[in-house]
Amino acid sequence: MEILNRKVNHDYFIDEVFEAGIALTGTEIKSIRNGDCNIKDCYGIIRNHEVYLLNMYVGLYKEGNIFNHEESRDRKLLLHKKEIRKLEKYIELKGYTLIPTKLYFKENKLKVALGVCHGKKEYDKRETIKQRDIQREVAKNLKRY
Repeated sequence: MEILNRKVNHDYFIDEVFEAGIALTGTEIKSIRNGDCNIKDCYGIIRNHEVYLLNMYVGLYKEGNIFNHEESRDRKLLLHKKEIRKLEKYIELKGYTLIPTKLYFKENKLKVALGVCHGKKEYDKRETIKQRDIQREVAKNLKRY
């Protein structure tokens, strides 16, 4: 099961992708396994040499009781110190931000692919759409022959 952030490829250039674990509670992981999660408006920040994911929506677990979680709390990402230092260097450069590209399970553990991105201008977005249309047209013509 994968949860993708499709908008990231349209709005940003992705320079590098890091794989990170997420510190979650029990009801959060159960909710994500049910597919009740959204990373569309989510982004990462670095506080006190630790990386956090903000605005990640995880719906309430239906069978959860008083131990249910907050839906949009800050979630800590689990990275090595060396990777965090590398991310800090990227963030210091003007215009770079941390955007999650997808959530997925790897050996029963939830991982997030965290992209180091910088924003696209309007003309870059139009060029991306144009290239995608050209590739679609070429693929369609190849199927004919």
